[in-house]
Amino acid sequence: MARKIQPAERCDCDVIHEDTVNQVREKMPQEENLYDLAELFKVFGDSTRIKILWALDEAEMCVCDIAFLLNMTQSAISHQLRVLKQAELVKSRREGKIVFYSLEDEHVKQIFEQGLIHISEESK
Repeated sequence: MARKIQPAERCDCDVIHEDTVNQVREKMPQEENLYDLAELFKVFGDSTRIKILWALDEAEMCVCDIAFLLNMTQSAISHQLRVLKQAELVKSRREGKIVFYSLEDEHVKQIFEQGLIHISEESK
């Protein structure tokens, strides 16, 4: 899926459209919120975490199930689940000795599904 990087197009002038800039500046979220958003998207930057999120979008699963599905160790899956839980993307519930994981809420599912839609559109 390697893509050729295209250079960004640039203006051939130095005109500043102050009305537009001021309008956007007024609506821009606070720096801290933008930082938090960037951190959230970093969590999506790991293919193992993406596979886990995809699996949890399909069904609630325990660490053993996810490890078997992805052919990885339980320790490696637990580490990634910890990262996903800290980012509030997954939640857990205990049933006896078993801990089941699922997506935190509908928003996580929507983010994931929108990403899949986006990459599908790009390849057309």
